[in-house]
Amino acid sequence: MDFATLIGLIIGSAVIAMAMLSGSDISTFINIPGLMIVLGGTFASTLIKFPIGDCFRGIWLAVKKAFWQEVEHPVELIQLANTLTNIARKQSLIALENVEVRNTLFKKGIQLCVDGRKPEFIRNVLTKEMNLSIERHEMSEKVFRAMGDSAPAFGMIGTLVGLVQMLSNMKDPSSIGPAMAVALLTTLYGALFANLIALPIADKLKSRTDQEYVNNSLIIECVLGILQGVNPRILDELLESYLPSSKRSVLNTNDNETEEIIADEPA
Repeated sequence: MDFATLIGLIIGSAVIAMAMLSGSDISTFINIPGLMIVLGGTFASTLIKFPIGDCFRGIWLAVKKAFWQEVEHPVELIQLANTLTNIARKQSLIALENVEVRNTLFKKGIQLCVDGRKPEFIRNVLTKEMNLSIERHEMSEKVFRAMGDSAPAFGMIGTLVGLVQMLSNMKDPSSIGPAMAVALLTTLYGALFANLIALPIADKLKSRTDQEYVNNSLIIECVLGILQGVNPRILDELLESYLPSSKRSVLNTNDNETEEIIADEPA
């Protein structure tokens, strides 16, 4: 689980709640019709902008990516490629069938290697798979960014509705203040939903998509290196450009450990 997203939501909600409670009762900030205008209008606007299937898939994927799915670190992928390369060189590509690979794209690439596919075919298949995955993630980001754009606008619409209702009943001057407060609540709801939920999640999805693009590009190079039987050290040198300089020493340190483990394995 990604605790950063959860902690951010908790801290943001707590700060806002404490600010509300410091000056008045929390019930002052509760207005069901205004909340319905913001949430209902935002969801309706999103359905108009995107196909219904893309909307629900985007919401589900966003929840999965923002709260649960962790992105693999490139160092882990390179170390796995190093291990698989040693196995393929010492035994054969067929032996890779017995190695557990959790990453879906990496697993598919290894299976294509075991099946004896040509390098160009493998690159084309994995690249197409990567691009389709990136497109799905980008659609999810667009859905939440559209929600973030629409929520403040519907908050303003709710405020205008409240102002019209207030101005149409000016007989009691004492009711103007409370009515104005209720009218302004929808603007508050729209701003909170956009800036605490929709837009931050869209940015988190963008970050995850960028990292997955780097990882998937790395995986394609790993698979092709394994297929061609590249020396593990040479493979590391080719792939370390995907890493920041601070992590390259960690990769080099693990090379000797990996070779010792493979050397001790029975043939």
